[in-house]
Amino acid sequence: MEIANLVIVLSAVLFGALLCGVWVAAALFLVAFVALILNDNSNIGLLFATTTWGASATWTLAALPLFIWMGEILFRTKLSEDLFHGLAPWLKNIPGRLLHVNILGCTIFAAVSGSSAATAATIGRMTFPELQKRRYPLQMMIGTLAGSGTLGFLIPPSIILIVYGVSAEVSIARLFIAGVLPGMMLVVLFMGYTAIWSIFNADKLPKDDTPDLPLKEKLYMTRRLFPVLGLILFVLGSIYAGWATTTEAAALGVFGALFLSFVTGTLNKETFTLSLLGATRTSCMITFIIAGASFLSLAMGFTGIPRILAEQIASMGLSPVMLIVALTLFFMLLGCFLDGISIVVLTTSIVLPMIERSSIDLLWFGIYIVLVVEMSQITPPVGFNLFVIQGLTKINILRIAYYALPFFLLLMIAIILLTAFPEIATWLPARMMR
Repeated sequence: MEIANLVIVLSAVLFGALLCGVWVAAALFLVAFVALILNDNSNIGLLFATTTWGASATWTLAALPLFIWMGEILFRTKLSEDLFHGLAPWLKNIPGRLLHVNILGCTIFAAVSGSSAATAATIGRMTFPELQKRRYPLQMMIGTLAGSGTLGFLIPPSIILIVYGVSAEVSIARLFIAGVLPGMMLVVLFMGYTAIWSIFNADKLPKDDTPDLPLKEKLYMTRRLFPVLGLILFVLGSIYAGWATTTEAAALGVFGALFLSFVTGTLNKETFTLSLLGATRTSCMITFIIAGASFLSLAMGFTGIPRILAEQIASMGLSPVMLIVALTLFFMLLGCFLDGISIVVLTTSIVLPMIERSSIDLLWFGIYIVLVVEMSQITPPVGFNLFVIQGLTKINILRIAYYALPFFLLLMIAIILLTAFPEIATWLPARMMR
């Protein structure tokens, strides 16, 4: 079959399956089977068995359920209750005041969750009623929550970075460390925009009549955050210093989370069971998607589509920057219809040959693709964070997308900065290797 016709048929099968509500992983398997059948391959069963087993039975992937379980355990501690009251005293004199709780709260929770939707849901459930009660402007309440919720994908330990590392065969430890500075850059951009908006719209913010607290009392109010912050620093520090592999650090993180949950009195049979079941469901879903994507990658290799696309891109003479611009538009379009993990596993087999041919660092590209996927989380009609916030606030999803637009543009600025200064992503991993 002609390559152009093959691409049309496979695209129709994929989007037809997704529109019919078929699971993403099952849709990937279906497209791979169709591709191999149209390619007259007689060893489909053998290829299916060896590829899916090889994709799922890897020690590197063991870090995934462990980090997910760590986040599930801490999700059920008293962290969410103490987060607002612990951060609030430090933000009194910053323009925007308690709006920054959304940003900093998402930053902290992202480092123990690894999930964008979980970060937005947890912090939103806690901060939205408090900010609403204090009459903060709705537009900034929703905007800061939608934008900052995406940090769950970038700030390590990130689930999507593990998925990319396995798919692209890039060191997950180096990817984690590479995500630290870009994550902090986003926090600065979000807080900077919130502060500037608050200065120019001071009349829309409520008056703050709370007195300044002495340093001793501020530290006392934030005491419950210190153990979790210590756990985060220990997990990431052990990876950076080379004391532990990613999987070993994940195991230490689970042990630390169980200990903190026990100390705070939230560890019981019910919370333990719920955290284990939640981690199992999420891990199985992601592993199933990775297996489907691996099988699809193999099928794409037999069809020759990635090689031909890479040759076409090379013949166009696109510079690396222009290739990144084209891929950004492509990923933004996919983000309107697919979730972040699906975008990564679905496109890896097609995009990576182009990236390697253009001599773009795969480590840097991993951080770039996560930033683009973050943008897709607040892009209608299938922006997952938009759905999460709609569930919390009962506000029209297009209105939420409008409120999140400034933070969408800030993510675009972050991508431009990352492209102009790739050292933002590569400097820390290079230091780690030394």
